[in-house]
Amino acid sequence: MRLDLTQITARHPAARAGAPPALRPLDLAVAEGEQVAIIGPSGAGKTTLLHLLACALPPAAGTLRVGGAEPWRLPRRELQRLRGRLFLAPQVPPLPPRQRTVTAVLAGRLPALGLWASLRSLAYPSDIPAAYEALDRFGLGDKLFERVDRLSGGERQRVGLARALLAPARLWLVDEPLSALDPTRARQAIGTLVGEARTRGTTLVATLHQVDMALAHFPRIVGLRDGALAFDLPAAQVTRERLERLYAQHEHELAGAPPAEEPAPAAAAPAVMHCR
Repeated sequence: MRLDLTQITARHPAARAGAPPALRPLDLAVAEGEQVAIIGPSGAGKTTLLHLLACALPPAAGTLRVGGAEPWRLPRRELQRLRGRLFLAPQVPPLPPRQRTVTAVLAGRLPALGLWASLRSLAYPSDIPAAYEALDRFGLGDKLFERVDRLSGGERQRVGLARALLAPARLWLVDEPLSALDPTRARQAIGTLVGEARTRGTTLVATLHQVDMALAHFPRIVGLRDGALAFDLPAAQVTRERLERLYAQHEHELAGAPPAEEPAPAAAAPAVMHCR
């Protein structure tokens, strides 16, 4: 799915009145089947850009085309159909705590199902082997029937990524998918995600805090700073000097290692949570 942004300006929905836009006039084009990493310091506008591409946030100005269509000019039903062809993985996946992992992963297929099939799938998982295979690609095959609230933060993050493998989407939009993973699991997860996107010809746009992972796995890197495009280059051309300018006064973010994955909660923890 192709993406075209022309002189796009966007404001964060929670921004105070008079605050500068999260994205200033920005031009960007992503070809169908490309894999692109968005990097930049905190507050650069990365998440706002991702929500704009997901048709969850209308631009304040400029033109956005997703798959050749201008989303906010479409009738409501057509807009919903377009959204069904997208997959957005937020940094913290919205997984129901008492749900089994198998059901959470198979929920990736819901946009392609009718109402009754969707309800049945939530109650009676319909393709357990497919769910296992998707989870196993992210090292979670043994968690197939685990309750979501007994998974660690990093495991929940990987469940959210496994959903993409079952989603009927031509565009994957992934926000900080490695934030709760240790380096080994982060390499496995991003390698799986990029490799699957390339094999399927799926467009992938991911925001990443881990610059080294972006450079190692993505052929194209877009740098954002203060809502503006700092550079848009092949990974091989992103030099240390460019990165230092991009992260000037935020050097700790460029140098910092991703946090280690926190341990899974103890078995008794869910009971305490449910008593609230």
